[in-house]
Amino acid sequence: MCGLTGSLEFEPTTPSQTLDRQIKAMTAQLRHRGPDSDGHWVDAVSGIGLGFRRLAIIDLSSAGSQPMTSHDNRFVIVYNGEVYNFPELRRDLLAKGHKFNGNSDTEVILTAISEWGVAKAVNRFVGMFAIALWDKVDRSLYLIKDRLGIKPLYYGKFGRHLVFASELHAIRAHPAFDGTIDRGALTQFLKRNCIPTPQTIYGKVRKLPPGHMLKIGPADEPELVAYWSLKDVVKAGQRQPFGGDEEEARSELERLLFEAVRCRMVADVPLGVFLSGGVDSSIVAALMQKQSIRPIKTFSIGNTNVKYDEAAYAKGVAHHLGTEHHELYLSESDALDVVPKLATIYDEPFADSSQIPTYLVSKLARGHVTVALSGDGGDELF
Repeated sequence: MCGLTGSLEFEPTTPSQTLDRQIKAMTAQLRHRGPDSDGHWVDAVSGIGLGFRRLAIIDLSSAGSQPMTSHDNRFVIVYNGEVYNFPELRRDLLAKGHKFNGNSDTEVILTAISEWGVAKAVNRFVGMFAIALWDKVDRSLYLIKDRLGIKPLYYGKFGRHLVFASELHAIRAHPAFDGTIDRGALTQFLKRNCIPTPQTIYGKVRKLPPGHMLKIGPADEPELVAYWSLKDVVKAGQRQPFGGDEEEARSELERLLFEAVRCRMVADVPLGVFLSGGVDSSIVAALMQKQSIRPIKTFSIGNTNVKYDEAAYAKGVAHHLGTEHHELYLSESDALDVVPKLATIYDEPFADSSQIPTYLVSKLARGHVTVALSGDGGDELF
């Protein structure tokens, strides 16, 4: 999962040791996102500090540690997520004469930015990511979020300080934090069961929108730019619809899904998949098993109340695919025991009841694998 955090002080006055303590305190709030290691980098003269908690997935060595500095010493990055096409980008960069110290996608991201610039490089990234990037030459901070907003990234300005993180927990740990509640956001929560982007429960904190890049220069001039738009993609599809027949459409869809699952299976740690028995998770599990030489690990939650139990569907799919299936049956009390923990798991109000089984199936899976794929949203599409 990983977690990033940091702060930028305009007209910096905070001593290096104090800034380092602040970054470490914020980073400590993200330990659950990255249990494998942590890292910190500060430049008190520029007023910038970056922190990172790592869940090692690709290149488990120290060569993949963050914060990471580019080979030309211009950029420093903390990055949560995965850029799935990094092997292709790496080959392109090797052809241009670049060298690499390790095998992480983080190093490829940094080298791509050095070679092509921030905007052009980000448009070449295929993946899910939240990036905080410091440019030492321009003295600018970039906050970047993936196209569909899968990875979280929050930011807020408190006086002279811009503070950012993967979770609100870390932002709250900064001494300048202002926790005034946004009553408009609270109204949205009561209407929608969640707080929609860009609002958060706090008036001075915002979620970075999907497909956007926020640049903060030395003169405190934030520039929010959309580098990708789903609306534009839909319009382009309407202008140039798929030209094949139904059979060709089926074949192309399977090819795209196969490739999407394949690139997400690249890892140096054990993988699994959440399996509910629905269309989305069953497709993901089937395509994973098709590409694996051994039984994949599947994980399901069952309910002791047969009225709400769907575990039989998942078990049927697992049996058909020949997976190594793990299931956990819950009683009403098991679910209620999770409720007191929700306020610490989700750091702003969130009322989707699926958060309870999602937490429990994640806990079950963590005993066997480090990464689990899921098919969230697929049922709606299909």
